[in-house]
Amino acid sequence: MKSFEWTNAASLDEAIAQLGTGVMVKAGGVDLLDRLKEGLESPRRLVNLRGIGGLDNIRSSTGDDGDLVLGPLTTLAAIEAHAGVRKRFGALAEACAHAATPQIRNMATIGGNLVQRPRCWYFRSADFNCRKKGGEVCFALEGENQYHAIVANKVCAIVHPSSVSTALVAYGATVKLKGKAGERVVPLEQFFVLPDKDPRRENQLGADELITEVRLPAPAKGTGAAYHKQTEKESFDWPLADVAVVLELDGRTCKRASIILGAAAPVPWRAKSSEAILGGRAVDEHAAEAAANAAVQGATPLAKNAYKLPIVRAIVRRTILAAAGGAA
Repeated sequence: MKSFEWTNAASLDEAIAQLGTGVMVKAGGVDLLDRLKEGLESPRRLVNLRGIGGLDNIRSSTGDDGDLVLGPLTTLAAIEAHAGVRKRFGALAEACAHAATPQIRNMATIGGNLVQRPRCWYFRSADFNCRKKGGEVCFALEGENQYHAIVANKVCAIVHPSSVSTALVAYGATVKLKGKAGERVVPLEQFFVLPDKDPRRENQLGADELITEVRLPAPAKGTGAAYHKQTEKESFDWPLADVAVVLELDGRTCKRASIILGAAAPVPWRAKSSEAILGGRAVDEHAAEAAANAAVQGATPLAKNAYKLPIVRAIVRRTILAAAGGAA
């Protein structure tokens, strides 16, 4: 690890003023420390954000039934434990509850979780100059790819590392970004960047920008939601596949569906065909099965990860039925 300058920012404006080329920020620091030790990052300056007040709050925009607003330094453990989140945004609470371990959830922030880097072993190894590091080859395409993407995987086969983002995209979350040029609000689904647009980055956060807010719109009446993460181990494991489903229902009829797949693509992946099948239809076993089958149509699994297809089908079906059964 190379030496670097450390500063403690007292305010957002002070932190942003220090940002630029060769500068990184520290929130929880879980992924950052790994990257520094692995030699993936060599910043000249590290700006610590943990001393900035007011960035670790959870609030409703208006009363108890408004938008959910999360400060970027809010920990996953705090979100998981918050009564209002569990009542109104249950799929998000479940996603946070199943991330990593209790110790890590008490350190990891929601802002840091969204911008963490991929865990692909070729990207993380100094021995492989892959496309994500400026090379010309994705070694996973012909190599060890059992945990890699099954869709949108032709340029770079990473899967997005944030399972919490699966639930956030399903709820239609937005992120507020603040930099030297001002503020902008971006739908979270558009915040993430596919490798065919730029293999070297995973999101559109600028070098002088910070996430200052994550916002989830208030759920419509009759909304049900559910989240499921399938892993090899019971705890402290990355997902083989995960899915978040948010359904707006009129009785048993689906008015609108949001079905997002995690660990399937380089970004949280919207299963548009599955959503279309449920629209205007009563949500029952047959509809859930049809939507689950559609979720993997067009998938392009690699040599060692086709096993993901039946897993995705199974958990999409189960999660749709769970969301329909939990409609408010």
